[in-house]
Amino acid sequence: MDALEVMDLARSSIYLLLKLSLPLLLVALIVGLLVSLFQALTQIQEPTLSFVPKIIAIFITLLLSLNFIGSNMQNYTEDLMSRIINIE
Repeated sequence: MDALEVMDLARSSIYLLLKLSLPLLLVALIVGLLVSLFQALTQIQEPTLSFVPKIIAIFITLLLSLNFIGSNMQNYTEDLMSRIINIE
């Protein structure tokens, strides 16, 4: 395995990580912004108020995206195993 293959493998790993984590991070960001806006408008400054909606939203998003995450991880693992088999 030469340096180009290692760099390609590292690039595809990072790309997969970003692709799989982006939906969860975006949901957490949007829910956090909405809760912060709600707190600013109502002047409720409870620090624990933002955690419960974020946890629920991330859990629901994770449940909805499990098929997407699983299929991408399966494709990546199959590609990785085929590369391991073809190493000379």
